[in-house]
Amino acid sequence: MSKYTLQHEPEPQSNGVPAGGKLAKREAALIKFKDKIADVHKASHDDYVLHKWLKARAYDVDKAADMYRTSMAYRQKMGVDRLTAEYQPPEVLKKYLTGGFCGHDKEGSPVRVELYGHLDMKGLMYSAKKVDLEKTKLLQCENTLKDWQEESKKRGKRVDGLTVIFDMEGVSSKMLWRPGLQMYLHLVKVLEDNYPEMMKRMFVVNAPRIFPLLYKLARPLISEDMKNKIHVLGGHFKDTLLQYIDAEELPVYLGGVKTDPDGNPRCATMICPGGEVPREYFLQDKDNEDQLEVATVPRGDKLCLPYEVTKPGSVLRWEFKTEDFDIGFGVQLLREGVKETVRATERVNSHIVPEDGSVTCHKTGTYEVVFDNAFSWARGKRVQYMVEVIGPVDEGMHSEIKHMLTENTDLAWESNANSKDESTTL
Repeated sequence: MSKYTLQHEPEPQSNGVPAGGKLAKREAALIKFKDKIADVHKASHDDYVLHKWLKARAYDVDKAADMYRTSMAYRQKMGVDRLTAEYQPPEVLKKYLTGGFCGHDKEGSPVRVELYGHLDMKGLMYSAKKVDLEKTKLLQCENTLKDWQEESKKRGKRVDGLTVIFDMEGVSSKMLWRPGLQMYLHLVKVLEDNYPEMMKRMFVVNAPRIFPLLYKLARPLISEDMKNKIHVLGGHFKDTLLQYIDAEELPVYLGGVKTDPDGNPRCATMICPGGEVPREYFLQDKDNEDQLEVATVPRGDKLCLPYEVTKPGSVLRWEFKTEDFDIGFGVQLLREGVKETVRATERVNSHIVPEDGSVTCHKTGTYEVVFDNAFSWARGKRVQYMVEVIGPVDEGMHSEIKHMLTENTDLAWESNANSKDESTTL
């Protein structure tokens, strides 16, 4: 048992009288939980830690026990207990997996900066195996646990939690690439399933105009408890961050005074800046496009695929690749018998690197995705593709996001000049 005691939430009161039952029920749940996991109980998990697993499943003992057992089996499979001593991430992940730890908040919790807008998820997925992406993220969490122990000894009290600064500077519609978004959310779920209640708070800074759509896509994986830990700051974030993090623990570009030894205000030696992954890192046998439709575009011909957009503000997004040769690609809108160009048709080297993109549809109508092989009279082209229409963010979702805003503005990201939505609009 750790010498640091569990800090329970205060008892709810009714008419000034403690309800008295909530704490007792949680303690009873803890006893049952410990009994159910006795054969797999990790020695370092004291009552404080075990309460996290229960809280993650709303104190449903059976669900918490299933979660715990699944996690212990996963840890064994991945060799998590040996990661800090034995595992070295591949070079490409060391150089291009964005983010890092820069210090501690005022309570001693580590501060991690995530540079989501500089993350080349496609390049990383073409250059590293899924297991290495998972192990690298698990290693970050294991290092966080070690940091808690060190800070607890230094401060003489239990240090817990993680403060995340989620920087969305540079985010554009490219982040809608489905495999990359799915992989990122998968990694988030891996961490939540194996390190419950680790994140104390998240500050979203430089939130772009596309933020509501990204939030809508990620929302199914965000619990109510997690949602309450997210604070959207937009571009005016420095004063808020300094309420929780001392200037000495915060990089200059985020409002602090911390720099690299060479004076770099972005602390690049601590916070990996990421960037586009060079193609020389790509693995030849990587193939991340599964469950794609397949079609052959005959020589000298076109393939036109219609998609109905019934709500203004919807997003049409696509990804595709061809075998051996390039192809023309474009998007047009059909309204009342008239065709309007949304994206001019041009030849793309989708046989070298899979193509992806999106357009925001401000008009309703039939949007045609065009694969154009009219320039080739020698051969047909085999295309693997995925096209989908994502409905606009509804008022309910906008209202939920507004509750996370900490600035006196309706849409903090609308005025953020640092992040632009690069999707084509019509």
